[in-house]
Amino acid sequence: MRLSPADILPADAGALLFGRIWSPAVQGPVVVRVDGQRLTDVSRAFPTARDLCETADPAAALTGAAGEDAGALADILANTDPETRDPTRPWLLSPIDLQAVKAAGVTFVTSMLERVIEERARGDLTAAAGIRDHIRDLVGDDLRRLKPGSPEAAALKQTLIAAGAWSQYLEVGIGPDAEIFTKGQPLSSVGAGADIGVHPASTWNNPEPEVVLVVSSRGAIVGAALGNDVNLRDVEGRSALLLGKAKDNNASASLGPFIRLFDGDFTIETIKNAELALRVEGEDGFVLDGHSNMSQISRTPESLVAATIGRHHQYPDGLVLYLGTMFAPVKDRDGVGKGFTHKIDDVVSISTPSLGTLRNRVRLSTECPPWTYGASHLLRDLAKVDLL
Repeated sequence: MRLSPADILPADAGALLFGRIWSPAVQGPVVVRVDGQRLTDVSRAFPTARDLCETADPAAALTGAAGEDAGALADILANTDPETRDPTRPWLLSPIDLQAVKAAGVTFVTSMLERVIEERARGDLTAAAGIRDHIRDLVGDDLRRLKPGSPEAAALKQTLIAAGAWSQYLEVGIGPDAEIFTKGQPLSSVGAGADIGVHPASTWNNPEPEVVLVVSSRGAIVGAALGNDVNLRDVEGRSALLLGKAKDNNASASLGPFIRLFDGDFTIETIKNAELALRVEGEDGFVLDGHSNMSQISRTPESLVAATIGRHHQYPDGLVLYLGTMFAPVKDRDGVGKGFTHKIDDVVSISTPSLGTLRNRVRLSTECPPWTYGASHLLRDLAKVDLL
C-alpha cells in the first residue's frame, strides 16, 4: 500500500497542514509542517501537536514557525507501510499526540436507523434486511428536518413508545442529549498508510468515514482532519454496553493524513458543507463506494463540541472529536442478504477535497503493530532532546 503526495494531499495547494513523523535521528516523534512537497520540522517551536493547538492562533503560529527540513514527503510516505518500512528512515504518524480521542455517535439519520436495526438484530447480520424494512415502515427515513430535542422530536418519541418501537439509539439521535464516547486513548490513533484493526471476534463490521475536529483546551475548534471510526456492528448490536469493545481496539482509530488548521480560506463552514467519499477495495475484487454529506448532520459540529467540553468536562491537553457518519453499508459482499463486512487486506480510502485522503489497510487488531508508545515514552523522548 504505497502512498504518494498526490494520493493524500488536499486539492488546495495553499492548505495549512501539520502532522507528525517518526524520526530515527532523534528516536522519537517530531511535529512537521507541510511545505509543498517537503516537510519542515517545527518541533523546536512546538514539541507536541498539543502545544501548537494550544497557541492563541495556531494558523499564525504554524505559518511563522522556523524549522529545519525533515525530508521529502514522497520519501516519508513511501516508508510508512509497516510491511515494507525501513526503521532507519522517517515515516508518517497520526498527526495528534496528547489530545483525548472522543467521538460523537448517531449524528446522521441513516446511521441512526442502522443502529436501531443492529439493536433489533442482536448482532445477527442475516436478520438485518427484514428488520431494516420494518423499522423504515415505522419511522420513515426522512427525519433530516427533525431537530433533536425539539417538541416535534418529543412527540415522535411518544408515538414510537406507543408502537413499541422506541430505541436507545433514537434517544441519542433525536433526543436532547448527544452521544459522546471515548474512541481511544491519547497517542493510540494511527495515521495514513497504517494498518487499521478489526477485533478477531467480529464477523460484521464496517468503516466509518468521518470528519474529525481538533479542539483546544479552551473549547476552540482550531482545525480538522479525516477519520475512520472502525465499528464492530455485531458487537454493539448485541448490547450498547459493549460500546468499548466495539469501538476501542488496537489500531481501530485512524486519523489524518494531516491536520488542516482553520484560517481565512478554510473554516467551520467548509466542514459543514464537506462531502466525504469512501472506497473499500478488497483483494477478492469487491469494491464498495459510499459517501457522507456533512450538510445532513442532525446536530451542528459546534453543538457536539459544546456537549463534549465545557464547565461540565475539561480536557487540559485538548481533544479531537469524530463527528459521526451517515454511511452505513448494506451492499451484499458474499451473497444475497449477507450485507457488508470487512475482509483482511481491504484498503479503505476516505477523501474530501479540502482535507485530502486517508488510506489504510484492514488487519485484525491482534495482528496490527501493538500500541507501545504512550505519554511516558513521549515525555522521556522530549527530555532527551531538551524539548521539555
